[in-house]
Amino acid sequence: MTTDLVHALPKSPGVWVQAWTRLKHDRVAMVSLSITAFFIALVLLAQLGLVAKGWQKEVGTPFAPPHFVGKIEDGSQSAVIDSIAGANVDISDVDPLAPRYQEWAERAAKFKTTTTEKSDTLPFGGDQLGRDVLSKVIKGAQVSITVGLAAALMATLIGTVLGAIGGYFGGRIGDFLEWVYNVFTAIPYILLVFALAAVLKSGPLAGTLGSGVWTVVIILSLVGWTGIYRLVRAEYMKHRSREYVRAAEAIGASHASRMFTHILPNISHVVLVQLSLHVVGFIKAEVILSYLGLGVPIDMVSWGTMLSEAQTELVLGKWWQLVAATTFMAAFVTAFALLTDALRDALDPKLR
Repeated sequence: MTTDLVHALPKSPGVWVQAWTRLKHDRVAMVSLSITAFFIALVLLAQLGLVAKGWQKEVGTPFAPPHFVGKIEDGSQSAVIDSIAGANVDISDVDPLAPRYQEWAERAAKFKTTTTEKSDTLPFGGDQLGRDVLSKVIKGAQVSITVGLAAALMATLIGTVLGAIGGYFGGRIGDFLEWVYNVFTAIPYILLVFALAAVLKSGPLAGTLGSGVWTVVIILSLVGWTGIYRLVRAEYMKHRSREYVRAAEAIGASHASRMFTHILPNISHVVLVQLSLHVVGFIKAEVILSYLGLGVPIDMVSWGTMLSEAQTELVLGKWWQLVAATTFMAAFVTAFALLTDALRDALDPKLR
């Protein structure tokens, strides 16, 4: 009878169910969630080869403008064809086959024009080789978002676990983790990045990590966990002696249960804020590393490599690659930051 009565009592919703309920009533959060989900779906489709598969193909003329700008009549295309055909120079006295060269050049130019017809305009324009900027920015989203999210998740996981262990147990374990933290923070950030890049990209471990993208992920995660470790450790030191943790201990909850089932949901808003900051920061770091040649391989494209190319193109007045890369980056970073802010408010126990 008592057991039936206990089962008949209504169950209070969990922390995550309550957070999702509050999140659904936030319009900004839902719009940000939709935009973030769109970019994640775009990354998955690009990974599967369903979109932006031919981003390396030269489908347009060099620096083809966007459709809304229209074809630019500057005579550059005819100049290219003239350079292929060659100048009409009479050297028959030196080479008896010289009269045939012009005919062969004209046939080659005609064949090249008919078999590799290129568009004068592209949806988002073309780069200096005639590659579609829209395909490049989608493929670049795959690399940059993968680097930003994967590195941020890995750094957040490392910092949260180590901070939870150090703050909850303290003692010699906490002192050892503090020593490791001090070693990492004593080395200047940029020098540590360069040292890890030298070891992972050209040292004895080169080639064992697969794609260069994951090398960048490991580099950023190994240098980015210290900030979240410090905050999580302080929160665990504050929460480990509170009443609800003592009550969990009294009913026989294990250390792991108290650390990650009881305390972690109450400090998750701190973790989410750090995750958001790390995603934004790591996408920017990927841009810097790619610009310095320590990022993604040269046969890949990312938002960082696109911005690096756009610097020289902007001098020539070709602005569309810069606008495309910055627009996509700003949209994702802003949506992700607003979403994590909304999640922080939904999970913050002081705002419930």
